[in-house]
Parts: sequence; structure tokens; C-alpha cells
Amino acid sequence: MDSKEPTTQSDPAASAQSSNSSSEVTTNLNLDAQSTPNSSSAPADKVPMPKRLIALLIFLVVISISGLMAKQGVLFCILTLFMVLAIIGKQKAGLIMLRVYTGLQLVVVSILPLALYDPDNMVASGPSSFAIGSFKTQLPDWLVFAMLILLAMVQIWIAFNRKVGQYFNREFNLNIMR
Repeated sequence: MDSKEPTTQSDPAASAQSSNSSSEVTTNLNLDAQSTPNSSSAPADKVPMPKRLIALLIFLVVISISGLMAKQGVLFCILTLFMVLAIIGKQKAGLIMLRVYTGLQLVVVSILPLALYDPDNMVASGPSSFAIGSFKTQLPDWLVFAMLILLAMVQIWIAFNRKVGQYFNREFNLNIMR
């Protein structure tokens, strides 16, 4: 026997109502399937890397490579590159390392003017001179420190942004070599 309902109905409003209710049931089933944590299409896998995180990673890679080329802080530069690899791999440990890295950077940069202040030195210090390639300039110390603190604050903003946090996997694993 055929268990289908007859398609001939005399009331067009009843037909429209039954089709609306069946589409609502289908929509609700689709939403339920998407909201389950064990579904095959996990939303964490679908989240693309935020552009601000890409910019921060490029900045960190350039700084690390320049430090390796100058042979200054080699171990620190290598660890920064490992952190970048962990971030690209969506490791939760990479997010934790990035947040600690940027937080410590802001603290160190903020304390730097106090650490370099020498009240016993009565010689007036002139502006700091910088030479990057053929570009040479002199900047006052307060401007250099202000730019460093501002750069550290931008990195903090990127590291603690909601979109950046959603990019990483939800499982808590501190193994960055996974």
C-alpha cells in the first residue's frame, strides 16, 4: 500500500499551510544538525584566519627573521617562529602563547622609559638618531617610546580580539608540535 497523502486538496490555504509547516520542520532539522557539537562540519574548521591576525603574523615573522639575520636574540626569534607555526596550525597553545607574548611585550615596553631613566646623569640627552638604509632621522626619546607602546597596544588588541579567538580549535592542548 502507498502511505503517501493524496495531493488533491480542495482548499488552497490548507495546502499552503501544510507546505509551510513542512518547510519549517526541514529548516529546524537543518539548524539542529548544525548546532550539534559532534556534527561533521564543525564551525571552528570553517572560520578563516582573520586579516588582522595575518598582518600580525607577517610582522612577527619579519621581526624574527631580521633578528636571526642580525644574530640578536636568536633563541627568542626561533621561539617566535614556532609560535607563528602553532598559530597557523590553529593550536590553542598558539593563542595562549600569543596572548602571553603580547602582554609581556606591553609590560616591558611600558617599563623601558623608567628603566632607562638615570637621574644622576645630568647630561641632556639629544634625540635618538635612526638610520634605516638611506633613510636617516632624529626622533626624541618620548616619541620612540610612545610608538613602541602604541605598537604593543595594537598587538594586544589583535591577540585578545573575539574573531582571533574563534579561529582556534576549542580543545585545550599545549602541544605545539602536534
